[in-house]
Amino acid sequence: MENPAALALASWAAPLPLGIAYSGGADSTALLHAAASRWPGQVQALHVHHGLQPAADDFEVHCRATCEALGVPLHVGHVDARHAPGESPEDAARRARYVTLAAVARVHGLGDIALAQHADDQVETMLIALSRGAGLDGLAGMPRQMQRHGVNFHRPLLEVQAVALREWIAQSGAAHIDDPSNADLRYTRNRIRLQLLPALAATLPQFRETFARSARNAAKASRLLAEVAASDSAAAGSPPALEALRSLPRGRLANVLRHWLKREHDAVPSEAQLEQLLDQIEACSTRGHRIRLKVADGYVQREGDILRWYNARPPSQPAALR
Repeated sequence: MENPAALALASWAAPLPLGIAYSGGADSTALLHAAASRWPGQVQALHVHHGLQPAADDFEVHCRATCEALGVPLHVGHVDARHAPGESPEDAARRARYVTLAAVARVHGLGDIALAQHADDQVETMLIALSRGAGLDGLAGMPRQMQRHGVNFHRPLLEVQAVALREWIAQSGAAHIDDPSNADLRYTRNRIRLQLLPALAATLPQFRETFARSARNAAKASRLLAEVAASDSAAAGSPPALEALRSLPRGRLANVLRHWLKREHDAVPSEAQLEQLLDQIEACSTRGHRIRLKVADGYVQREGDILRWYNARPPSQPAALR
């Protein structure tokens, strides 16, 4: 049986040299073997030591042995990925992983990293987004390419099913790690993978393909909204002018506000916060109308004829400027 990761890489014009995010698990093992075979001497493995469990040291030892056998350099980044009180442990670990991968890649002159996330991971991501009431960006799932922390991340296996990767691992005998945390049902993603996906497969056998099609359609719609928002944002200015904002229909106003807050301040308002801000802008017909609202982890405030966002409580302004 041919490695399904190799089939996926055959149609990908990979930027070389290339870093491979390598945890030692089955998926990243299949990706590393395929990449090392296809681009010998141009692949480097990047391993994140999370420090979340006692076996982390053993994972690193395993990864070093595998990379030595394949003739692939291995670079390890150590990080404390423990979550803060009230923070999702999954989200904290994911953010720490991207930061560390990017930092290690930059140190070793790599501008591109391939991730082993596959079709099942895409479905899990979409289901989590649905459970959180996400918009089009969330329903679009994981993009094939994104830039984060100064590095390009790629997902060349998004059309490959997990079962195909695991079958190749079993038949080839490629050494890999079975991380015990992947069976921990305290984590949402594990419950989806172990309990929900088998039920979906029994009820909707083609769900991976149909979910992938929905993700592509959502991504197209999201890009269109981004283009409209960019045009409206250019007309409104930065920071945006209230007069220009008030001239927009409510749907486009919401779209451009999300765009402004995310692009300029990396702030994502809740649905309730955005609706309150929309109401305030629409009601802002006089110079004396004040706006000071909590949005994301900061505040939106009116200053004369414009809106500003602060990541701390904004300074009070003289009445003439409100």
